[in-house]
Amino acid sequence: MTRARAGARASGALPTVLSVLGVLFALLGLGAASAPAALAADNGRWSVFPAPAAGAKDRSPTAQERPFFTLEADPGTTLRDKVSVSNLSGEPMTFRLYGADAYNTPRDGGFAVRGADEKNTDVGSWVRLARSRITIPARTRADVPFTVTVPADASPGDHPGAIVALDTRVGTASGDVRVGIRRAVGARIHLRVAGPGLAALTVENVRVGHGGPLFPGTGDSHATIRYTLVNRGNVSITPRLAVTARGLFGRTLLDRPARTLPLELLPGRRVELTEPWSGAPQFDRVTVRLRVTAVRADVDETGGASFLAVPWAAVGLALALLGGLVLLLLRIRARRRAAEADPASQEDPYRAGDTDLAARAGGGPDDPGATGATVGGRTA
Repeated sequence: MTRARAGARASGALPTVLSVLGVLFALLGLGAASAPAALAADNGRWSVFPAPAAGAKDRSPTAQERPFFTLEADPGTTLRDKVSVSNLSGEPMTFRLYGADAYNTPRDGGFAVRGADEKNTDVGSWVRLARSRITIPARTRADVPFTVTVPADASPGDHPGAIVALDTRVGTASGDVRVGIRRAVGARIHLRVAGPGLAALTVENVRVGHGGPLFPGTGDSHATIRYTLVNRGNVSITPRLAVTARGLFGRTLLDRPARTLPLELLPGRRVELTEPWSGAPQFDRVTVRLRVTAVRADVDETGGASFLAVPWAAVGLALALLGGLVLLLLRIRARRRAAEADPASQEDPYRAGDTDLAARAGGGPDDPGATGATVGGRTA
């Protein structure tokens, strides 16, 4: 892509349209399964939703009785239903229709489905549509029958997916390099296969990143609590999170009551989430505890981590200054020891004075200026 951009600028040629790089999905009910019916799978140009019943009063292109497909079946059975695809634009549109498995995006837990050319191994592979390609006139709705055949060995529990209508035209994004984009809209499928249901959740990999001002009290500090939720059961879970944090001697630093997270964690999926904490302590020993329960499920799990809230930059600067002071004191002490150990630097001023006095008095035996010696108090 970099080479293509450089070449286009150098030659002055128009940017070329690249091959399709991605599919943008606008899926019904991106939050919890209890999303209201008003949240239709609609991007303004076309919509996808369960077809109204045969006797429904509203048969308009935007009619909808169900926000998504809620199905229940025994292993080995086949379900039949219809999906409505409405062309809301002023020109005919052609769509590719297919069933897709659903999954959670790892980073934020968003609801996503497999692309048209990706392999499905669950409910997406059980869906058979009467038509895989359809052209719909402007402002018209088409109802397409489909079946869901549940394998005899299908595991009990939830099997989430979607029926997707993919626009066959390739759109372009603005910029130096034109990128081809294919857009799709899907209606979610909530299929539950009969059998024992197990709601199980674990809280893993709790860790805390802390940041603050250089010196305590000179600014605000913050922390980011990171954790992983893993659905180890066979039913979808809408988690609720409560967060507490305590400092030294059990002081309460944070107490957030339980709230419903904006995601539906699908069976067997894991997501990495973050919890921001502004006004975190600047100097303390902190223990963070996460408690996760679930909406309409018997789940109650905890996880936690501890960390030192310390202004490490200030501590590092203080240690550097202290190290410099210690080094200076050691050098001064070494110099004093060296001076004490050197005899030449320790002369006796009194001894030197006595020697000079004897020389001036002519006390030496070879002194020519001596007039005699004192013996017995007389001078010889």
